[in-house]
Amino acid sequence: MNVAVIGGSNCTKKNYNIAKELGCLIALEGWTLICGGGFGVMEAACKGAKEKGGLTVGILPSYKGEDANSYLDVQIPTGLGYARNILVVRSAEIVIAIDGKEGTLSEIAFALNEKKYVIGINTWDIKGIKKVSTVQQAIEKIRAKLLNLNN
Repeated sequence: MNVAVIGGSNCTKKNYNIAKELGCLIALEGWTLICGGGFGVMEAACKGAKEKGGLTVGILPSYKGEDANSYLDVQIPTGLGYARNILVVRSAEIVIAIDGKEGTLSEIAFALNEKKYVIGINTWDIKGIKKVSTVQQAIEKIRAKLLNLNN
């Protein structure tokens, strides 16, 4: 299963640590981490996933990948800028937003429009986002969602 982690390219140390922990748990579940491939929340999630042997995929806004973080296994340069946000969302079954500004907001909007399951930690307060306080709660929500899909 593919899980997209979306969030700001600049973030607080607290949100960086949350994203890193999330990446660890995604990897331990055996899920693939999809992100925009940049820094901040994206880098932290990828770093956590790599520490636990997970697979990380970055769908990059640039043509050549110069904006890629160093924890990506797969870099997909698009040259699309923020337009690549729809590709991040469409590549995943579940979307988790941590922090973020307008770029993250656009990904949330795309995800909700695509009827994706969206979980939020310290992010926008929008109807449709399943808000949680901890990474463990996010993982539990994903597991419960997967159980419902398989029944």
